[in-house]
Amino acid sequence: MGIKSYQNPAELLVKEYLLADSFIPYTSIICGICAYKMVYDLTQLFSSVYFKSYPSLPKIQRTEWSNRSISTFHAMFVTAMSLYFVFWSNLYSDNQYAGMVTFRSSALSTFSLGASVGYFLADLGMIIWFYPSLGGMEYVLHHLLSLAAVAYSMLTGEGQLYTFMVLISETTTPGINLRWYLDTVGMKRSKAYLVNGVVIFVAWLLEYSCLCIYFITSTCTMIK
Repeated sequence: MGIKSYQNPAELLVKEYLLADSFIPYTSIICGICAYKMVYDLTQLFSSVYFKSYPSLPKIQRTEWSNRSISTFHAMFVTAMSLYFVFWSNLYSDNQYAGMVTFRSSALSTFSLGASVGYFLADLGMIIWFYPSLGGMEYVLHHLLSLAAVAYSMLTGEGQLYTFMVLISETTTPGINLRWYLDTVGMKRSKAYLVNGVVIFVAWLLEYSCLCIYFITSTCTMIK
């Protein structure tokens, strides 16, 4: 009975407040920041146990090591969600009764963008705190522009389809981070490093070719 007495208010709090439409943007941002912290701590823990070269790295490289793991995690999450919404979700399907596609949004799409906003906020804070060790002014500008664009789409619900299309470009981020890891542990002359470079190039070429074709065809369909 004691557990149920706490369970019902907790469920009410989640449904009526944390997951209410008006609170989803803020809840998702907090979740994104918390996920950032969690992945950062777990990376430090696992890396010190399973990677022999990790403890011998300079402190700033260990920080960047953990930071890039968060970047990889975010890239995989946002790419998966973007691919789902752009190619498989019914949210942006050709439904004449659903209104203009540029103004369509859902609780899940807004939450996904909010989690990405949380990541950009936390990562921007890290870049500024350790500036310029984790990236120069180009990284700061990149995060500010990305943050503004994703936050606008999240808060207004406008252009979410095109925001997800742009976020698919995060597909190559895990490969780029893996390239840094290989370089850091002294495997720059290995076959894995070479294969990684080829995969990044092919993925980038296919990604932007497919996105351009899809963007043109979808735009022509909406004009008709």
